[in-house]
Amino acid sequence: MAKYIMALDQGTTSSRCILFDKAGNICSMAQREFEQIYPKPGWVEHNPMEIWSTQYAVMSEAMALVGAKPKDIAGIGITNQRETTIVWDKETGEPVYNAIVWQCRRTAKDINLLVKDGYADVIKAKTGLVPDAYFSATKIAWILSNVAGARKKAEEGRLLFGTVDTWLIWKLTGGAVHVTDYTNASRTMLFDIHNRCWDKELLEKFNIPEVMLPKVKPSSCIYGYTDPSVLAGNVAIAGAAGDQQAALFGQCCFEPGEVKNTYGTGCFLLMNTGDKPVDSKHGLITTIAAGSDGQLHYALEGSVFTGGAIVQWLRDEMRLIRSSSQSEDYARMVNDTNGVYIVPAFSGMGAPYWNPYARGCVVG
Repeated sequence: MAKYIMALDQGTTSSRCILFDKAGNICSMAQREFEQIYPKPGWVEHNPMEIWSTQYAVMSEAMALVGAKPKDIAGIGITNQRETTIVWDKETGEPVYNAIVWQCRRTAKDINLLVKDGYADVIKAKTGLVPDAYFSATKIAWILSNVAGARKKAEEGRLLFGTVDTWLIWKLTGGAVHVTDYTNASRTMLFDIHNRCWDKELLEKFNIPEVMLPKVKPSSCIYGYTDPSVLAGNVAIAGAAGDQQAALFGQCCFEPGEVKNTYGTGCFLLMNTGDKPVDSKHGLITTIAAGSDGQLHYALEGSVFTGGAIVQWLRDEMRLIRSSSQSEDYARMVNDTNGVYIVPAFSGMGAPYWNPYARGCVVG
């Protein structure tokens, strides 16, 4: 009898796998970092194949730590970095370009044009989102416009788009399943959160063929089964949610008005608003918190793009620390900041300002 539940946590800087027993206890865990690619200032990319290879490796490691076989896994759940955009060839499974990460600001000028055209209210009304390069729509459009032959292939149905959950499910099923869940779909700036469908007007506006988009399903359901060539067995892939929505659920914020705040690569505050989307007048966005049993639950979200990523910057770029944990050691050596502050606008400013041109600075 299966005794473990496998959780895949595909984040911005690392891939992780945790095996839980039926009581919710952690039985094993494995984690690997992967490369952050910065082709130009403000541009952020990942190698989609490295996302997959690190995720696959930690799956194998976590299973090996407890001697688990595929038959011991009751099901797989996925939580993932949101908005990050991957486009790949339907036949070969090869990405046509690197994953454009949620932090990437390359399409900020495209967003400015939308706002100048007075299209911000349309986007907000349909998707609950503020027009921003953070979301997937302009990233997809950029790939189709800048990768040779991509638009023609997309229109012919030869290319597929997915956020990271979709990419992992595609790889796990050996290319058999092209699907996403409501929470991830709601982060694309293409999904009507009221009518629960890809919005044809927005697709036309961004010039994105609907044929390349995944089918949208509830956050908790069986999407498919692992291909034997991947895991040497058929294990059910039984759930997916964007990382911050998964955190809202994980913190047991089941009732309207309950709030969680996550400090990770960025910082994200979400409040459960129940079965009705609430419009913010103060720079927050409206998003889908979960979709299950034919019902959607919504949340208000405040997104801060850069949080823990600063620690990685101190380590990898500034080389002021050797490990992430060393930042805490230094922080404990002083009583206060002595008037020195950092503005964490490394990828522009998120809520409530939504300024793509803001930049990080140290003052004091």
